[in-house]
Amino acid sequence: MAESTLTARSLERLLGDWRAGAGSAYHALAERIRLLVLDGRIPVDTRLPAERDLAERLGLSRTTVTAAYRHLREQGLVLSVRGSGSVARLPGAPTILPAPPAADYIDFSKAAPPALPWLPDLARQAVDDLPEHLGDAGFDPIGTPALRAAIADRYTARGLPTTPEQIMVTIGAQHAISLLSRALIGRGDRAIIEAPTYPHAYEALRVAGARLVPVGVAPRDDEGWSGQAEAEAMTRAIVHSNPVAAYLMPDFQNPTGRSMSAETRERVLDAAARQGTVIVADETTGELDIDRAESLLPMAAYGPAIMVGSVGKTVWGGVRVGWIRADRPLIRRLLAVRSPGDLGTPIIEQLLVTRALQHMDDILELRREQLRAGRERLEGLLAQALPEWHVPHVDGGIVTWVGLGAAVSSQLALAARSHGLIVAAGPRFGIDGAFERFLRLPICSPAETTDAAVQALARAWRSLSGAAPAPDQSLLASVI
Repeated sequence: MAESTLTARSLERLLGDWRAGAGSAYHALAERIRLLVLDGRIPVDTRLPAERDLAERLGLSRTTVTAAYRHLREQGLVLSVRGSGSVARLPGAPTILPAPPAADYIDFSKAAPPALPWLPDLARQAVDDLPEHLGDAGFDPIGTPALRAAIADRYTARGLPTTPEQIMVTIGAQHAISLLSRALIGRGDRAIIEAPTYPHAYEALRVAGARLVPVGVAPRDDEGWSGQAEAEAMTRAIVHSNPVAAYLMPDFQNPTGRSMSAETRERVLDAAARQGTVIVADETTGELDIDRAESLLPMAAYGPAIMVGSVGKTVWGGVRVGWIRADRPLIRRLLAVRSPGDLGTPIIEQLLVTRALQHMDDILELRREQLRAGRERLEGLLAQALPEWHVPHVDGGIVTWVGLGAAVSSQLALAARSHGLIVAAGPRFGIDGAFERFLRLPICSPAETTDAAVQALARAWRSLSGAAPAPDQSLLASVI
């Protein structure tokens, strides 16, 4: 059964300029819908518009839309049942899970550093700590006292005095965002998001029933934008839309890499406090500073804010431990919200993270070196292979938000798949098909992955423009 229905008007917005390029109309339409499903912009189990409705909306013959849907069915991306319409699917996997990429694909869509080299040692130490925790049932909905104290101490050392009672340990940052969405948002409530933003966060807000209010952000060196402009736009949105909550990434934002200035933080928090808006500040990448000129405190040090953090970008994405820092009444409320969905964070992973936090300064130093090298490598390769692109020089975080100079991000993502590369198109990080002029690229991938990804991107880009690709080896030799 379809979980939601996509209207012809909504699909038209998502499609954007799908007609660009050569080839038949039905094939171009099918390929753009295919990308929307693979990207998650059309969720699995969504009912697509009726063929007649979509044909009228797009000004096409019904035969063209019918052929496009048939092509999608042949690829396993659409299931059509007489009387029930056509529903989005993913081939080769349960409908709620994305199909794993083939082994010969380079996945450049994920922004996640490799595991710490000494992670196995931390895991062995955690196992040694386990016996003292085996005396009870092992269900822990709030976090072990030792881990909560370690997280609180970390905040305190960074300039935000915190007690263990203000901490709830979660199953990663995404779990924390989902819990907060359910606790704070009622159906129909407005919630501010940055645009662009982390897609799984706005998805969690939407599932909770929020009406999203996007506010534009941009990299620090983006022409025509500044921290002052962002502060004005954010405070104006808070005052005019009267949102219940705002989800923000103040440090090394995903995907733009920008950081809010201290003045912007203060202005936004002041406006939120006067309006009664709850600020949720996601610090998942907050400590991944490469060479930021300004020293900044955690957002809640400037005013009332809920903090979300995790070790997914510092220790390893496979260690599913995150946390929420909030006032005690909200922590108690979150416990009530959590119990129907899960019974707590695994103890063994909490013990590992408790050990890891003792070495966080060393971990961050290693990540700083890796990210600096990754940033320089990606910038150098792109400057040689694709000099027409605008590549902001980020000063921290794990990604850069590349300007393509044309609204072709979705087309490029499709072309890249033909060259063995998976990238996330810009609209994945917006709503209603925005950001076709941008592409998010990670600076945290291994060198060999970055090398191969840029070569594939260059070939895909030139296949769109019809130009011959640059020689791969000379491209690498100029950077290595």
